[in-house]
Amino acid sequence: MEKLIQSITTRTKLSPNTIKHMQDYFIKEEVPKNTLVLSDGQTCRKLYFLERGTLRTFYYHMERDITSWFYKEGNFMSSWYSFYNQQPGFEYIETLEDTVFWSVSHQKYQQLLQASFEFQQFGRLLAEEQVAFIDYYSKGYMFLSAREKYNLLIEYFPDIELRVKLGHIASYLGISQETLSRIRAGKQ
Repeated sequence: MEKLIQSITTRTKLSPNTIKHMQDYFIKEEVPKNTLVLSDGQTCRKLYFLERGTLRTFYYHMERDITSWFYKEGNFMSSWYSFYNQQPGFEYIETLEDTVFWSVSHQKYQQLLQASFEFQQFGRLLAEEQVAFIDYYSKGYMFLSAREKYNLLIEYFPDIELRVKLGHIASYLGISQETLSRIRAGKQ
């Protein structure tokens, strides 16, 4: 739980009482590679902090598997729409490696927010980060070339090619695996 606490304290201070509540509410989970943590139509009941491993979110469009994002150790993640609204979502969450994460249920998350001003601060900052990140990508990303998208992904996740199937990367970039191969070879 040390990495979870460290990640939160980069955003806000935590009192010993808040840390105690977190220790009571967050659960360590070890999930094998290629496990669906969430499926389309389910309500996401947990917020996750990745201690080790890689996850991806994806959905289906016209019977095609479309990767929407990758999460790695040190990231908080969820099916954001579904978690915050407690409504069925439209995406899947899949482990791409053997994964260790700390999860907190929506109910316990809400209790932590009520019990601790510090945790409220963290919750607000986390939501702001997600909104800013999504806004940045949704407005700028669509105008980038495939090579620029690839370079941005590599900047965010330098060892992604060692940890994620190239087909998932191509899907995320919205290109074929052949085009991805040409980009990686410097031919495009």
